Amino acid sequence: MSNFWFAFLLTLVAGLSTGIGSAIAFFAKRTNYRFLSVATGFSAGVMLYVSFVEIMPKASEKVGEWWMVGSFFIGMMAMLVIDRLVPSAENPHEMPAKGQVQSMKKEAAAEAAGHPHEHHHKLMRMGVLTAVAITIHNFPEGLVTFLAAYEDRMLGLAIMVAIALHNIPEGISVAIPIYYATGSRRRAFRYSLVSGLAEPLGAIVGFVVLRPVLNDGVLGGLFGGIAGVMVYISLDELLPASRAFGKGHDSLYGLVGGMAVMALSLLVL
Repeated sequence: MSNFWFAFLLTLVAGLSTGIGSAIAFFAKRTNYRFLSVATGFSAGVMLYVSFVEIMPKASEKVGEWWMVGSFFIGMMAMLVIDRLVPSAENPHEMPAKGQVQSMKKEAAAEAAGHPHEHHHKLMRMGVLTAVAITIHNFPEGLVTFLAAYEDRMLGLAIMVAIALHNIPEGISVAIPIYYATGSRRRAFRYSLVSGLAEPLGAIVGFVVLRPVLNDGVLGGLFGGIAGVMVYISLDELLPASRAFGKGHDSLYGLVGGMAVMALSLLVL
């Protein structure tokens, strides 16, 4: 399989994992928040370790330390700008907590009993805006996964696993409010899945735009930016979410586990 199709396949799998999140929301008797805490902590551990130990040295080899450091902070600033453009009230990385889910159920029941439609519209708006916000975030994440896999298959595989784990709670955050607003699992699943498909779309658009100028210098700068994006996602999104979902040291267990698995895979493979 060519590097292009391998990279695209990994990006597609990472994007489609939002659908796993929506399936968990629908079919699990209750959401296992401690599992989500460990999983998101694990994802952060993989991203942080691979950024500092693998990606940044690769960038430095291609473009030198100064441009590597500059591109790293450019990547972080790019994600900061994207976050500033997304409505803060519908933060896509804050999955509804247990109490919020119960509140959504009550609002949906009130709607079914013939009460005014304001709750229905509020929940639907929350779900749709969350889907839009996740779609915006997933464009650069898709490009990150694709370029890493295009250059180094094992590195791309590791990043795909981290991004996929990261996308599961995002799928839940889209599906829950839309499901309780509409009563339709199919519609909620569709919104969740479409938001995840922004990742392979972002990968293709980014690759088409960058391919004519893709050389060692550009690739090195992109790798520095990729490291910045992944560190930003880990510190701003994954670790706070992991702490919110779990109890005690669940977040830390996941973080250390992700780093250990990533370290072992780089040593063995």
